Amino acid sequence: MTASQLISVSPDELRFHFELEKQTFCDLKVLNNTQNHVAFKVKTTSPKKYFVRPNTGVVHPWDSCIIRVTLQAQREYPPDMQCKDKFLLQSTIVSPNTDVDDLPADTFNKESGNSIEELKLRVAYISTASPEGSSEDDASRSSHKLDSSSSQVLQNLKEERDAAVRQTRQLQQELDMLKRRRNRKSDPGFSFIFAIFVGVLGVLLGFLFKLLFSSPSRE
Repeated sequence: MTASQLISVSPDELRFHFELEKQTFCDLKVLNNTQNHVAFKVKTTSPKKYFVRPNTGVVHPWDSCIIRVTLQAQREYPPDMQCKDKFLLQSTIVSPNTDVDDLPADTFNKESGNSIEELKLRVAYISTASPEGSSEDDASRSSHKLDSSSSQVLQNLKEERDAAVRQTRQLQQELDMLKRRRNRKSDPGFSFIFAIFVGVLGVLLGFLFKLLFSSPSRE
């Protein structure tokens, strides 16, 4: 907490959870430490980056109010996540029951002879995602993609193996049927058909053994 004779401000610095392309805000609690009406005004070195509401107000004796400071969406990270922006909170005693709309234009002008107290507040950016965390997330996603790819290759090989097994069994059944037919009667064309089936069966069996004893390479 930062305090002067007139007011206290909490927290003692503005902390923003910084995220690209997103607005973020920080609330300041201003407490009147006196039995007088105290007017305040908020100034910043970077007025285009921040939206302050209210930026001017009057706090009753021993009362408090909340100032919301909004950091506008930023397109790039600051160097090393360091912020050099600063805020200045000015305060002065005003007449009782003074409304903020009734404040004279020179209320916070020291040259007018007014007694002005000032509190300086720094700005701190808090990163919501560190570069290390992003790298770990990217590595995790890449590993997941590799695992998914390997699983798909294994699944494809399994399906091809099962199809080869089914086709081999079908050819074996047809070959057994031809053998039985040969035993029942003499078939001049059997030798030629039998040779074709044996050749096809040999090719399929070779393909099947290749699938069974091979595995996808992983990098």
